[in-house]
Amino acid sequence: MKNTLVALAAAASIGAAALAVPSPAAAGGCIGCAVGAGVAGGLIAGAIIGSAVAAPPPYYGPAPAYYGPGPGCYYTRQPVWDPYWGGYRPGPRVMVCP
Repeated sequence: MKNTLVALAAAASIGAAALAVPSPAAAGGCIGCAVGAGVAGGLIAGAIIGSAVAAPPPYYGPAPAYYGPGPGCYYTRQPVWDPYWGGYRPGPRVMVCP
């Protein structure tokens, strides 16, 4: 029964394909379609490119700057005890603000 249904479905699809014969293409139906499509595509591309070129540049905040210590502040080296030397040696720079 299953083979009969498969054979019937195959015959029906072959018969439908034979009845649906394609018609020949008619190339002369539209005279200015290609020109119109080219003009429309050019306008769309020009609008996209023109809006990208005419857009203002993105805003970036001001650059970071170094202003230094405030009034009266200065940098100095804090002495550090070094047991290898058996005494003090110059340590890291520190900012002192009186």
